[in-house]
Amino acid sequence: MADERAFALKIITPERVFYEGEAIMVELRTTEGEIGVLKNHIPLTCVIAPGLLRIKETDTETKTAALISGFVEILQDSVTILAEIAEWPEEIDVNRAEEARVRAERRLAEKADTTNMKRAELALQRSVARIEAAGK
Repeated sequence: MADERAFALKIITPERVFYEGEAIMVELRTTEGEIGVLKNHIPLTCVIAPGLLRIKETDTETKTAALISGFVEILQDSVTILAEIAEWPEEIDVNRAEEARVRAERRLAEKADTTNMKRAELALQRSVARIEAAGK
């Protein structure tokens, strides 16, 4: 028997359909802050910021992934995420993400005139999202 709280969720990246199924809740980070989506949510379109994506499939099953950037379209009975990058924990190279975090933190600490601070901040957010998704 299908859960009456469930809605259709589809996550698409340029390389693949990352996820397609039903969920009872989705949590993600947008440029405006964290958002949690349930069925019958007010229609909304948001810009995704680097962070964790949590897909609650049932009361006991939750999947976590790193979501880097893109757009989310929320309708009352469906959510579609068009993501630049979405990665399951087992797909993440934690050592590479940790190296990227260290480089970004170093750039931010140096505050050199040639450093693009916004780019360094985004690099830091991307690396932290990956590390958190991998559970490290």
